[in-house]
Amino acid sequence: MSDRGAFDTNVVTLTRFVLEEGRKAHGTGELTTLLNSICTAVKAISTAVRKAGIANLYGIAGSTNVTGDQVKKLDVLSNDLVINMIKSSFTSCILVSEEDEKAIIVETEKRGKYIVCFDPLDGSSNIDCLVSIGTIFAIYRKTTDDEPSEKDALQPGRKIVAAGYALYGSATMMVLSTGQGVNCFMLDPAIGEFILVDRDVKIKKKGKIYSLNEGYAQHFYPDVTEYLKKKKYPEDGSAPYGGRYVGSMVADVHRTLVYGGIFLYPANVKSPKGKLRLLYECNPMAFIMEQAGGMATTGSMNVLDIQPTNIHQRVPVVLGSPDDVKEYIAIFKKHAK
Repeated sequence: MSDRGAFDTNVVTLTRFVLEEGRKAHGTGELTTLLNSICTAVKAISTAVRKAGIANLYGIAGSTNVTGDQVKKLDVLSNDLVINMIKSSFTSCILVSEEDEKAIIVETEKRGKYIVCFDPLDGSSNIDCLVSIGTIFAIYRKTTDDEPSEKDALQPGRKIVAAGYALYGSATMMVLSTGQGVNCFMLDPAIGEFILVDRDVKIKKKGKIYSLNEGYAQHFYPDVTEYLKKKKYPEDGSAPYGGRYVGSMVADVHRTLVYGGIFLYPANVKSPKGKLRLLYECNPMAFIMEQAGGMATTGSMNVLDIQPTNIHQRVPVVLGSPDDVKEYIAIFKKHAK
């Protein structure tokens, strides 16, 4: 609430904000209902994350998810929460989760017109050391009239209707875009609502921070090595960039959005196709970045222009301040010749 000591009696919640946006766009309210259900799941996950130890929720659940990470109990809980909340909102027909090998086709009687791709708990390998983790999602419309199937989810990021992420950090924040800019909402635990705290967020044109896992340096392609050298040993006499890397995509991307700079998870010799997933990690983050005036590229093309071929497809990604990303693209193109 407000810091003035007085109680704000006209607070803009996420629900209210989305309702107002929907009214302007003459919408049906179905997207508002869907986003509400995602908010409910995020609030529940936030509570579970905050007391993960006490509730005996962390530790290994004893199985591995489709991308090979060991699954923490919190992952399973978060996945179940997101799926159950979305299904019960009667707004979606297909769900693609990082935790499930195949797309989930919603039961006929619960179907709506949207497709949701999500990572229920991104960065969950960081749970045990209390580092920030998050939830990422992208919403698409089903474009065909036939029976829903996995291929309906294979849409390029340009077709995203809304995307966002929740960050479970020192506070819980939801960053959301419905294609009209980026807005940030803080969870106020006193009233259990997300409150609008930053309207129409824009990223800096150029930052002073680079972010990537330099532990893979021996596997980097020459373009990445050259770019990093320019950041650490600038030839024009400017100050070198600071290095920051959490290892939770949501935390690293959120810092990049707030402070500017560049986040890289490029392809390398060991992962020639990149490591992060297109549908529920790269696309939503690329959408948010572009809406905030930033850029997101694979080096050779905009992330949002990729036509997916597989729901768990991996792609290289470099995103952040436009001037920083353009500088990387120039070096990438030089080496691609």
